[in-house]
Amino acid sequence: MAETKERGLEVTTLGGGCFWCLEAVFDQVRGVEDVVSGYAGGKVAHPSYERVCTGTTGHAEVVQVAFDPSVISYREILDIFFSVHDPTTLNRQGADIGTQYRSVIFTHNAAQRETAEAAMRDLEDRKVFRDPVVTQVVPLEAFYPAEDYHQEYFAHHPERAYCAAVISPKVAKFQKHFADWLKVEV
Repeated sequence: MAETKERGLEVTTLGGGCFWCLEAVFDQVRGVEDVVSGYAGGKVAHPSYERVCTGTTGHAEVVQVAFDPSVISYREILDIFFSVHDPTTLNRQGADIGTQYRSVIFTHNAAQRETAEAAMRDLEDRKVFRDPVVTQVVPLEAFYPAEDYHQEYFAHHPERAYCAAVISPKVAKFQKHFADWLKVEV
C-alpha cells in the first residue's frame, strides 16, 4: 500500500475478530480502495496463520484498509467497524476466542488516535452497548499481510460453512444499516 499517499488515500488497520469478516464488509464500502487481511500487534516478525492461531505471537487478525478520505472519513470507517463486531468482548468474537481475535484499532498517526478515542467515548456516552467498550487503541508498529489464500476469502468461498453462518450475517447487517455506503457496481 505504499502508493496510497500518491493517490491521496489514507490507511487504517483494524482488528475485530476474524479478518475474513472485516474484509468482506470493507470490500463493499464506497471509498475503500483496497483491503488486505493480515496480522499486527505481536512480537514475532512475519508470523504464519498457524502461529497466530496458537495465541502465542501476540498478533491480532486485522485488515488494513486503504480509503479515499474525500469519499468516506476515518470516523465513518470506524462507525462501520464498531457496528459489524462486538467491541465489548475481551479477546473474543462469537465462538472465536483468543488474543488474536481482540477488538483493536492500530493507529497510523496522532489524528487517528484522537478520532478513535473520541469515537469510543461517543459510543460510551450514547450507551450504544450494554457493556463497556474494550477495544484497544495502539500505534501500529508492523503489519504483515496474511497468506494469499486468506485474501478475499469470503468472495472466493461464500458456500463454506463459516462464511454462510458467520460472515454472511455480518455482511447483511452492514448492507442493511449502511446502504448509503455500498459501492455501486456499474
